[in-house]
Amino acid sequence: MQQERHAWYAIYTRPRWEKKVAALLERRQVESYCPLNTVERQWSDRRKLIQEPLFTSYVFVRIPESKMPHVRETEGVVNFVYWLGKPAVIADHEIDMIRRFLRHYKQISLEKFPLRHDALVEITAGPLMHQRGRIVELGKNRVKTVLHTLGYSMIATVATDEVMMVTA
Repeated sequence: MQQERHAWYAIYTRPRWEKKVAALLERRQVESYCPLNTVERQWSDRRKLIQEPLFTSYVFVRIPESKMPHVRETEGVVNFVYWLGKPAVIADHEIDMIRRFLRHYKQISLEKFPLRHDALVEITAGPLMHQRGRIVELGKNRVKTVLHTLGYSMIATVATDEVMMVTA
């Protein structure tokens, strides 16, 4: 009997249900990942660091295709995220990069980006070392790292001497 190949998929959740869905999936013994971003919130009487989902209404699951109906029937799951008519498969290295990124940076912001062709770069130092990507924007000490399959760019302040141009 052949083992089914597991892949990462993005699922769309009800608004503000990301943590609940991740907990429900864990109880169902489904490998899931809800990236949490540590942010500071100000109330009238205090400030507090809280953990909120990095991707609004998204949770990632690593499953074989045959388990999709099992995941879909989980409370709070709206559907899988589709790309070109099929559930979007997220590369393992992109999930790993999100994990590394969140370990090393706090208070991350996400921005949607339009797809366009820009220069190919490689980061030469720091937690994203050896990662290649397309420059979306380059400013003073600021590089946007692009995760193409997710349609988002993660932003971190990186010294300009930690980035080098790469020839295709």
